[in-house]
Amino acid sequence: MPDLTLTKVAKSFGVNVVLHDLDLRVRDGELFTLLGPSGCGKSTTLWSIAGLHSPDRGTITFGDRVVFDGGRIDVAPERRNCGVVFQSYAVWPHLSVHDNVAYPLKLRKEKRSARAARVREVLELVELDRLEHRYPHELSGGQQQRVALARALAHPPDLLLLDEPFSNLDAKLRERAREWLRALQQRIGVTTVFVTHDQHEALSMSDRIMVMDQGRVRQIGTPEEIYQEPADVFVADFVGTVNVLAGRAVPGADGTARVWLDGLGLPLVVPTGAGLDGGAGIDGYVRLTVRPERIVVHPPSGAPADAVNVVTVKVRSRAFLGDHYRYVADLGERELVVRTLSPVDHGSELTVELPPDAIRIFGPA
Repeated sequence: MPDLTLTKVAKSFGVNVVLHDLDLRVRDGELFTLLGPSGCGKSTTLWSIAGLHSPDRGTITFGDRVVFDGGRIDVAPERRNCGVVFQSYAVWPHLSVHDNVAYPLKLRKEKRSARAARVREVLELVELDRLEHRYPHELSGGQQQRVALARALAHPPDLLLLDEPFSNLDAKLRERAREWLRALQQRIGVTTVFVTHDQHEALSMSDRIMVMDQGRVRQIGTPEEIYQEPADVFVADFVGTVNVLAGRAVPGADGTARVWLDGLGLPLVVPTGAGLDGGAGIDGYVRLTVRPERIVVHPPSGAPADAVNVVTVKVRSRAFLGDHYRYVADLGERELVVRTLSPVDHGSELTVELPPDAIRIFGPA
């Protein structure tokens, strides 16, 4: 399978600029996810790769093959050899499972015997080989989604393009479907571009993720890099839950900065390498981010003597969410979300520690 490369791809609809000189490279055989809020340009990027949109400028290549180059080259969608699975599945209701999957092969005028053999092969791949004579109205949503995937794989594609394929499934089925699809993608090794606004799908399935906002790339990295080392506050806030705390930083002489939060009597100690261009020039208004699960809850007897950034917070609410408890508390004049595995019966107050290595520091908004 080829690498996919987009260079300076831009697209506007009227006066609305949807993509701003987008650069990305998807490696051979990886599952690469486009993640971001609605309207950020994810689907426009996917449709530009598929040939369903023509960018205003830029180049798109599949390996050494140029499929788009400004106004000079624009290969038709049917000649790009992309397998596409739409959000709505788009299976034909008047055709059986077999005939839906066979349709791309029929268009390519493959022999009947070859078509039948390939349909059997891909239906076994997606675990629908016993349902080939059923019609879409006789299938569940998850089964229809697998029919759409089988059709996309019927003629072996150079690229598999998936546009939020699980959005119409319920939560339990969606979880099973993404595990199944990830295992299938790894087994067949097809280079895949996956579009979603669901952070859990992106984190659980992807080799790498590109976080987008308003047609621009915010960060590209592995799921671990995106979650643990966000490039900016937007990425930190969009991927997972995060506390964003504003304050004024004063540089220290020991590789740390002291950050004063409004309404909090003591400063928080933050490593200067925890963001903000490696800590260069930390002086003035900043924003801190800390994940709720990284906050340590101490017993009423108090924190250990060597604990840093220990504060007492007033509990505003508590919620039980099955596998954890979620507390919302007041930290100075800010809201602090704390996640813990066990209930904490501390009355109206919690003693918490914000470990310095759990904090990242960014410039003002």
